[in-house]
Amino acid sequence: MQKLWGGRFTKSTDSFTDHFHSSIGFDSRMYHEDITGSMAHAQMLGKQNIIPQEDADIIVKTLGEILEDIDAGKISFDEKAEDIHMNIETILISRIGDVGKRLHTGRSRNDQVALDTRMYTKKEITEIQKLVKNLMQELNTLAAAHTETILPGYTHLQRAQPVTLAHHLLAYLEMFKRDYARLSDTYKRTDVLPLGSGALATTTYPLDRFFVAKKLGFAEISANSMDAVSDRDFCVELVSALSIMMMHLSRFCEELILWSSHEFHFIELDDAYSTGSSIMPQKKNPDMAELIRGKSGRVYGHLMGLLTTLKGLPLAYNKDMQEDKEGLFDAIDTVKMCLPVFTNMIATMTVQKDAMLQAAKGGFTNATDAADWLVKQGVAFRDAHSIIGRLVLYCIEHQTNLDDLSLAEYRAISPVFDETVYEAIGVKQCVEARNVIGGPAKAATEQAIAQNQAYLSALM
Repeated sequence: MQKLWGGRFTKSTDSFTDHFHSSIGFDSRMYHEDITGSMAHAQMLGKQNIIPQEDADIIVKTLGEILEDIDAGKISFDEKAEDIHMNIETILISRIGDVGKRLHTGRSRNDQVALDTRMYTKKEITEIQKLVKNLMQELNTLAAAHTETILPGYTHLQRAQPVTLAHHLLAYLEMFKRDYARLSDTYKRTDVLPLGSGALATTTYPLDRFFVAKKLGFAEISANSMDAVSDRDFCVELVSALSIMMMHLSRFCEELILWSSHEFHFIELDDAYSTGSSIMPQKKNPDMAELIRGKSGRVYGHLMGLLTTLKGLPLAYNKDMQEDKEGLFDAIDTVKMCLPVFTNMIATMTVQKDAMLQAAKGGFTNATDAADWLVKQGVAFRDAHSIIGRLVLYCIEHQTNLDDLSLAEYRAISPVFDETVYEAIGVKQCVEARNVIGGPAKAATEQAIAQNQAYLSALM
């Protein structure tokens, strides 16, 4: 086929070069954005009398028909036409002849591809935010059911202090709130119309860029044409935001994997989100959680790939930038696949409350509360810390717990102790005593849940 840019060439490109050069295999997913953008461009050309209005009307009508035919599966794309932009234009010209050749007036593929990518990215950000909202809602609902489910909180993967499952879940909700906000920030910087920038230096035609921006739902237009065609910061920002989100999902999955083990037995994952072993009949493996954890590396790789592709490019457009899309698309696809699986996985898991409670009662998670009790009796904190440390050592040597020591054993190390220490170091009291904003006490947690629900209700 004759290339639409082939006027100055005397021979065809090599067949392998066509394959190497073509991006239709992956950018065809942007056909809706490409056609919609072209329709707005054609309407503007007609309005500005850059092309005859009747030609603009025919172009818009035919583009609409092409869109319907693609949606219906009636059109196959041609690798020799290189990309989605040239495929659509080639099909248009095949249907309406010379009139179709007027469409590309006043634009370049450089600003066209930038437009399509921004439109596609805006749409996908909105879709991902819906999935993140669903996850946050599930976390908040789950937290509301577990404000009194006590488990040990950990530092260094060592039992530290008792908290509630609700408090633990709400920690992740805060992470996903930040992820949602990062997506919103990325959307703002993606919501800029590049069309009208031409190849790099705009055009001599009297374009109405604000008209096109309004037609396509962009908040503003680009301020510099060279930046507009070479900018892929919004792609980097999105993949960066998705990488951080995958890191949060991966951390949560790691805990679910640990919690579902025989050693913890804090939860049991639903059969629908587990697999078995080909050789060991007793196994119930948390494969979905492991896959999500593993896919975080995949998204990180796309971020580094994109940054590396862009780092040495002079202004303005370079063909290297064709490499932006596969990583961007795959990062989006990966996150959109992981989020609903994860949401359903936690919605269907069984919480083993008794196992969590027994774990909270072990490992001296109430040691800090015992030290705080001494402080409230007038003992300096550093002295209280030392006293409780000696008591813990005594318990380890005698294979017992702080709760099970007699008052005489307490008083042998410090005469300050009396019977009220036992109430202070009960794990439920340890949790309820921490009634500080951001703390695990039931009242503080219920306040956080209510605030989160108001936040979620206000989202789109």
